[in-house]
Amino acid sequence: MPILNRAAELQEEVAGWRRTIHSNPELLFDLFETSAFVAEKLAEFGCDEVATGIAKTGVVGVIRGRLGSGPTVGLRADMDALPIMEASGVPHASQNAGKMHACGHDGHTAMLLGAAKYLAETRNFKGSVAVIFQPAEEGGGGGNVMVKEGMMERFDIERVFGMHNEPGLPVGQFATRPGPIMAATSEFTIKIKGKGGHAAFPHQTVDPIVIASQIVGAMQTVASRSTDPVEAIVVSVTKFHAGDAYNVIPEVAEIAGTVRTLRTENADLAEERIRAIVDNVAKAGGGRADIQYERNYPVTFNHAEETEFAATAAREVAGEGNVDTTMSAMMGGEDFSYMLEARPGAFIFVGNGDTANLHHPEYDFNDEAIPHGISYWVRLTEKYLAA
Repeated sequence: MPILNRAAELQEEVAGWRRTIHSNPELLFDLFETSAFVAEKLAEFGCDEVATGIAKTGVVGVIRGRLGSGPTVGLRADMDALPIMEASGVPHASQNAGKMHACGHDGHTAMLLGAAKYLAETRNFKGSVAVIFQPAEEGGGGGNVMVKEGMMERFDIERVFGMHNEPGLPVGQFATRPGPIMAATSEFTIKIKGKGGHAAFPHQTVDPIVIASQIVGAMQTVASRSTDPVEAIVVSVTKFHAGDAYNVIPEVAEIAGTVRTLRTENADLAEERIRAIVDNVAKAGGGRADIQYERNYPVTFNHAEETEFAATAAREVAGEGNVDTTMSAMMGGEDFSYMLEARPGAFIFVGNGDTANLHHPEYDFNDEAIPHGISYWVRLTEKYLAA
């Protein structure tokens, strides 16, 4: 099955929805206009059930097939934007200063709405499909909240699938892999307390900048000396704040950053080593350090059978040579991981073409990807819920 004719026909309408969402970005769980727009569309399509208020602003629409009873498959899209000032220059650019859809969640939402419209029109399957519109993927863990609120049990979801756009992957192509596909993420904030004083008399001080610098260097040994070289682990210090004057050694320095791994065991190891490094280096320098270490999203782990099923559905849309099932795992985090811990399923990437990268102020979702995404969702559903 190549791209659906109906999906191609829907492209401009769905692109219009996408641009409406893009111009009105909202953050985390505060997606009141976005979720209202989604719920209104699902009701308009004739979904058998439209549930709102899940994880505050999440929405789930249920569409029952016309071919008899059967299981329920869940299809998930994320809805939230990022706290970034948009610089794309497109006519539908953000109208909310300091907020923009820089990760394509507007496109994900629009494509799933397009698939929902088609599936509600045809209902050429048995059982049910639950279309899941999730808040707070960008750091809020909305997927975890939806799972904890009992979404899987409430809608009797048996398998769950997610999709994300990928800049650089040509439009019309898909990529996935079994096993770990995206990383577990952690964040740390370290405050080093020393003794301030005149820069001309460093021997009378405890310099927190020197201690913090040594900690930054020592933390790189977590990857280079504490972890098997074939394992993927990234420790990045992304903030370093200290001092306000040329001739003053400050009292306090603060550093912060992230840790990303593809295995839970390495996430445990990284936290243990970083805590030990911070404590001991600070003591050796005559200061002390406080660390806040927060474990965020777990590894996004694709189940083998469901990954092959998703890839087969993608091949039937895009063609054999346009689906890569050996892509490298990515070190970005994704809270679809919580749904994959709750139910078997798979995460797949759809090509966004030659566009700015994700989380870049010039990024914009490529509307040419819309019919490919809709067709994939439809084929996946009808194949999984075949009579």
